[in-house]
Formats: sequence, structure tokens, C-alpha cells
Amino acid sequence: MKKIAVFASGTGTNAKRLIEYFRQNELARVTLIVCNKPGAGVISVAETESVPHLIIEKERFFHGDSYLPVLAEYGIGFIVLAGFLWKVPPRLITSYPDSIVNIHPALLPKYGGKGMYGNKVHSAVIASGEQESGISIHYVNEVYDEGKMILQVACPVLPGDDPDSLASRIHALEHYHYPRVVEKLISESASFR
Repeated sequence: MKKIAVFASGTGTNAKRLIEYFRQNELARVTLIVCNKPGAGVISVAETESVPHLIIEKERFFHGDSYLPVLAEYGIGFIVLAGFLWKVPPRLITSYPDSIVNIHPALLPKYGGKGMYGNKVHSAVIASGEQESGISIHYVNEVYDEGKMILQVACPVLPGDDPDSLASRIHALEHYHYPRVVEKLISESASFR
């Protein structure tokens, strides 16, 4: 069974959905929540769902061991970013080749990069007059939101949308597709071994 670490910085709705999806799954299980913000909602999700959590600090993450010994201690084999706002350091990417994925709440390459997350993305999409938005699931590399694309799913931007109404449709896409994509990637990697 593949052990998944979910890295998150916010409320944890995608983390919760991933935990629930993999709870009875024989292929994989979420066994660790990693967070860079003490007090973030995802910590409560971890506690409620009885999943261990780790609060990380910047210096060790970027200039130290990147918490690789802790991830090894938990037997982590796959990393899922779910609203994690820090760039992943090269050391972590090299240690988990093709095993770190991210979800972005827009159709990349538009509205991606540093500082583009959550309602900032939805506000930019609406302000630009886009007719559609959506989600992008991609592998993580050394550049924000530029890893190899795995899946994009679109939804309309409706007249009268505000960032919250658009976000609710985006969240529905995220909660449906992200766990299934992670499951497919893990299943495919297992079949090559």
C-alpha cells in the first residue's frame, strides 16, 4: 500500500476529500498531513480524521533536510499538494521523481505562478472576462505551476459570478477529480514494478 502525504496551507477541503476517498482503498492511504501554517484549518481536518500532522518551518524545508527523514519515517511514497503555498525545494522533487502532484484552480498556463492561489486566481479570471475556468492537475517541478500536465477540466464562468461562486464550482471539480487522478497515477506506477 502506497502511503500518501498531503501538503496543505489552508482550510483543508481537498485534504479531507483525499483522506475520505482513500480511507477504504487497498492501493493507497493518506498517512500524513504536512502544513506550513500553524492554526490552518487543515490541522483540524487531520485531528478530526485521526491522521498525523507535521508543522514544517521554512529554514529546514528550504535549506536543511527538507524533512526527508520524517517522510521516510512515515514511509511516504507519494506527495499530493492541496493548496500548499510554498514552492517545493529541488531536494524533495529529486527524492520523489514523478511522485509529487499539484492541483491549481485555473486552466494553466493562465493564472498560475507565485502568488496565484485561491480567490486571487478566481478574481483574475473574472476580471479578465474569461468565458471558462477550471482545474489543472500536474506534476511538480522546480517552477511554480509548470510541471507536466496530467489533467485539465473546464467549467463555465457565468454572468454575475464573483470569486466565491466560481470557487464553489472549481471546488466541486477538485473534489471529484483529484482523488481519482491520484489513485490512477499510483495504480499505474504500481503496475510498472
